[in-house]
Amino acid sequence: MPTHTVVNQAPPRVDLDEFAANLPLREGVERYDADWAVSDLGAVGRLVGSAGFQADAERANVREPQLRAFDRWGERIDEVDYDESYHRVIREAVAAGAHTSAWADPRPGANVARAAAFMLFAQVEPGHACPVSMSHAAVPALAASPELAAEWVPRLLSREYDGRLGATKSSALFGMAMTEKQGGSDVRANTTRALADGDGRWLLTGHKWFCSAPMSDAFLVLAQTAGGLSCFVVPRVLEDGTRNVFLIQRLKDKLGNRSNASSEVEFDGTVGHLLGEEGRGVRTILEMVNRTRLDCVLGTAAGMRQGVAEAAWHVRHRSAFGRRLADQPAMTAVLADLSLESEAATAVALRLARAHDDDAPDTDVAFRRLATAVSKYWVCKRGPGHAYEAMECLGGNGYTEAFPLARRYREQPVMAIWEGSGNVIALDVLRALSREPASVEAFDAELASARGAHAAYDAHHDRLRRTIADAEAGADESRARSMVAALAVALQASLLIRHAPAAVADAFVASRLGPDRGSLYGELPAGVDTVALAGRA
Repeated sequence: MPTHTVVNQAPPRVDLDEFAANLPLREGVERYDADWAVSDLGAVGRLVGSAGFQADAERANVREPQLRAFDRWGERIDEVDYDESYHRVIREAVAAGAHTSAWADPRPGANVARAAAFMLFAQVEPGHACPVSMSHAAVPALAASPELAAEWVPRLLSREYDGRLGATKSSALFGMAMTEKQGGSDVRANTTRALADGDGRWLLTGHKWFCSAPMSDAFLVLAQTAGGLSCFVVPRVLEDGTRNVFLIQRLKDKLGNRSNASSEVEFDGTVGHLLGEEGRGVRTILEMVNRTRLDCVLGTAAGMRQGVAEAAWHVRHRSAFGRRLADQPAMTAVLADLSLESEAATAVALRLARAHDDDAPDTDVAFRRLATAVSKYWVCKRGPGHAYEAMECLGGNGYTEAFPLARRYREQPVMAIWEGSGNVIALDVLRALSREPASVEAFDAELASARGAHAAYDAHHDRLRRTIADAEAGADESRARSMVAALAVALQASLLIRHAPAAVADAFVASRLGPDRGSLYGELPAGVDTVALAGRA
């Protein structure tokens, strides 16, 4: 008698269209004027859902980047070797315009289409999304110096990918190096210095504690000058083809994000080009930071979608105690709640993306200033817990490296840490509330547009207005986190009330704002249509 007959296991979740399967994403793309991109997004969905792409995603995280500081003759080269699977993944993302398509072809919904493509790729392989995001975000920062923009932006807009270092490449990817070991988020404590060399160039000396994607073609770097903290473009290869001084000290051994190399870098007479005004480095790089904060929201929402999709697939193909897991009310409630969180994150991600389009009204420009920070704080904070609960749906399988959710669980925390951890973001929100009344007004108008449908929502909005008035007068910083969370949930509720099916909106308000809200996933109030919510997974 055979002792190893495999039964009651879910089949591989491969060779499907991840865009077509993601109903909230599809609806949002059409809602926010990007329906012209549906065909291309379908092609991306089928690509990232293919068995081959998923195999590359796994391989890129198992065969991790390796530092080669020297060649075999002892010459310093400071290169990072990636497995070819990583190059295939990022090549496809660049070809699909997940990096800079919104800049290359600006039109209504351009940032929504780009966001959707970015999310589809990041759903399956998130590590490559780091240089993709930084390349997208570098474009507006480069506008501070027309000469540098003319040199670099056409290469950033290219859909070609070449992972080698070289001065004659027609394409480019950008990274950034801001943080130092003594300062972290406090970049004004940086000690890296830049001295003008008299030929229009600057020479940088110092150490950067985190430099992500060190094989990028150029980096935005903060350094001190006589005029104060300034921003520089630092190329890996100089115009004459020689290597710039870019001494990679080591690669970081990270919890997750394993396919993407993060490094410590030493500058020692490293050539840089001043971007923007001397002494205005933080202001120059701020637009890049705001764009990458949005991508943290997109990346976390993408991870939530992966968790929901994998959990739903498993529970619909596995049985226990005489019936499918998906048909058991306790599991249906968990899947419904995970789906609800994922849909809320997707809704706010796409709304923010639309607010970044060139045709966005001035009110949207003001809205996104506050809403991006608020959403970055909340959505990214919710990511790790969501990944864990989705992983638990798979039971022991989920805890193994043979399935993608263990990798996702390790991945989600980075989005909450990168580009401002919780306290940094919360204090930034307080500054916006006290100094930028137009942003507060636009955010409140967004919330007000959903009033009248749910008493619990209206009451929450009333409380928020009082809290905001107190914050404008001088808020208690110890309460900043709770206030930002309340703002974020209100924004998500507002979007779902106005745009999602009634079952989704009702459930979100009841479970996030109502008196019977639970503390863990699956603790939904009575009366929530869990079957309808799980169906949207």
